Parts: sequence; structure tokens; C-alpha cells
Amino acid sequence: MNFKNVKAERTTETRNTHKIETLGTGNLFETIVVLSKRSNQLSQDLKKELAEKMEEFVIPNDTLEEVFENREQIEISKFYERLAKPHSIAIKELEDDQIYFRHEEKAEELDFVIEAKADDKADDKADDKVAETKTEDKAS
Repeated sequence: MNFKNVKAERTTETRNTHKIETLGTGNLFETIVVLSKRSNQLSQDLKKELAEKMEEFVIPNDTLEEVFENREQIEISKFYERLAKPHSIAIKELEDDQIYFRHEEKAEELDFVIEAKADDKADDKADDKVAETKTEDKAS
């Protein structure tokens, strides 16, 4: 994800819980769980990206006596500190309809219903074949 182009708030902002509830799952607590999971994903991505950029500045050195301060490294660190926090980005994504979520129980129930209908159709076809066989036997 490109964190440079994120338009989320960089400061603390009071949120309308009813708006968050209606934008999300319809249940405030489920919506908060979805936002929390998305926030964790964003945080991991941000940490991974920062670690990759900081690896460029690693100097293999076994002594703790020398500490090098690189101006570029400091600027990169300051840039990432100024970015919007992951929870703000997650809320912005929810407001912009960019978060996809689903209920696992409902998905499992739907799979069960689909399987049951497929089984019923297979049973109906088998019953039809049995009926056809019996009518052929009677006709003979």
C-alpha cells in the first residue's frame, strides 16, 4: 500500500459511533473488530516497509562503540512518524467503502445450504433413473 497518498486524519478526531455502525456491519462491536483487524494489517505493512528501507543503512559492525547517525535515515524515520496512524487509515477506508468483510459462520451456512441443495438434486436424479429403470422393466 502506498502510505504517501493516504488522506486519513493525522490527529485524534472524535467519531460518530452511529455513522461507523451504519457504514460497517450494522453492529458497532463487529465493525470495531473489522477495523481492528484492518488496522493490524496496515500496521504490519507499514512496519515491513519501514524495515526494508532501514536495511539499506545497516552496517555490519560487531562493536557498540561506534554509532553512526545518517541524515537520510533520520529523515525516513521522521516521515514515517508523521504518517497517519493505522487505525485512522482503517476508518478512512471504511468511510470510502474500501474494506471488504464477511461473516465466516454465514459463509459456512451458505456452503451447507448449497451442498444440501446439490445433494437433493443428485437424489432426485437418482430417483428418476430408478423410476425409468422400473418402467423399462415393466414394458419388457
